[in-house]
Amino acid sequence: MAKIGFISLGCAKNQVDCERMMYRVQDSGHTVEADIAGCDVVVINTCGFIDSAKTEAIDNILQAGALKSAGMVGKILVTGCLSQRYQQEILDEMPEVDGILGTGSYTEIVPAIEKLLNGEKVFDFGDIDAPEVETGRVLTTPEHYAFLKIAEGCDNKCAYCVIPSLRGKFRSRGLDEVLYEARVLASQGVKEMIVVAQDTSRYGTDLPGGKRLLSTLLRELCKIDGIHWVRLHYVYPDEIDDELIDTIANEPKIVKYLDLPIQHCNDKILEKMNRRGNGAYIRWLLPELRRRIPGLVLRTSVITGLPGEGEEEFIELCDFLKEQRMERVGAFPFSPQEGSEAALMDYPDAEIAQQRAEIVEELQSRIMDDYNESMMGKELEILCDGYDEESGQYYGRSYADSPDIDGRVWIAADEPVREGQFVKVCIDGSIDGELTGYIVED
Repeated sequence: MAKIGFISLGCAKNQVDCERMMYRVQDSGHTVEADIAGCDVVVINTCGFIDSAKTEAIDNILQAGALKSAGMVGKILVTGCLSQRYQQEILDEMPEVDGILGTGSYTEIVPAIEKLLNGEKVFDFGDIDAPEVETGRVLTTPEHYAFLKIAEGCDNKCAYCVIPSLRGKFRSRGLDEVLYEARVLASQGVKEMIVVAQDTSRYGTDLPGGKRLLSTLLRELCKIDGIHWVRLHYVYPDEIDDELIDTIANEPKIVKYLDLPIQHCNDKILEKMNRRGNGAYIRWLLPELRRRIPGLVLRTSVITGLPGEGEEEFIELCDFLKEQRMERVGAFPFSPQEGSEAALMDYPDAEIAQQRAEIVEELQSRIMDDYNESMMGKELEILCDGYDEESGQYYGRSYADSPDIDGRVWIAADEPVREGQFVKVCIDGSIDGELTGYIVED
């Protein structure tokens, strides 16, 4: 038995991959440690999509390398998107790394660890287009919520993105397999199921039953005892149909929150980026969703400084955001990725892209202030996420808040509140953009 430590970086989908590797390691008889110091092998599951993610991954590898030099860890194994993207470079330029696994080789985590323990090097890259292999998970989220990954890979070929070359073609997991995992998670105390994939709206298009399967999956998830909230992320606008809208509207367990990654609203930019749909469709869709799903909160991400974005196109984006008033918007400056089509196009310099992202953030903060003001006096169901010693307050999330990317609701309570408990809170203020309130009787 060896002690194995894990560091998971990047998105929720990467986190699920890490949880599956942890399960395989634990199931093989090794122990999974919370602290990497003293571990025989440290597994660093990396993101390699944008420059900041690459920097974070490299920093973590170097920090683990320093512990290795000090004799505090044994071997270092790098997995995930960075290793898939920079295969030989990692071994050539980072001597502290003892092995790397590509994104098609997660299932080989145990043999890889055993090779390292035997003094062998590991350099293993499997088929990134292979079907998902089902296995258990060791949850690294709080026990009351979990990410449910329903597909792997992507077929969208957006010009700025290299994900298809790192993760392979789009592959849906089987409906029965997803539902089985959801039932297991619910039996372990998970109350909020957050449905993720690179493109959740494509779920089932490669399976018998086609695109109707996403609505079927959501309805079946809502039948599982113990699941109280179902949350949808990464729903591409062009794949939303009447059945999906009606399912979200009519199922009480599906929170009225949609993550729709639009990236921009200008037709010229959308076309250059190989995005499906156009600005007119998006401008029609968002009000239609709000009309048919009362109380809907919309999250999106936009990229500033994309190829083709001059002042006129950027002003159009800002006007669009003011007009649509989406409650949650993440703005990211364009980061040209080696190997992508967009990296070969003309684009504004990095400083302009950053400045534009900051303008969008300032614009959005005013929209958020107005949204928070509209919440005053309302009673919301809040899922408690924990207790803050410094403030002496509990904190949690409403249906409008997804963990890690949205804000918190701060809760004044006379009696203890359990982590994972749902409470009704009357909103009475906001601090630094986050709502505050007090518990009222249900």
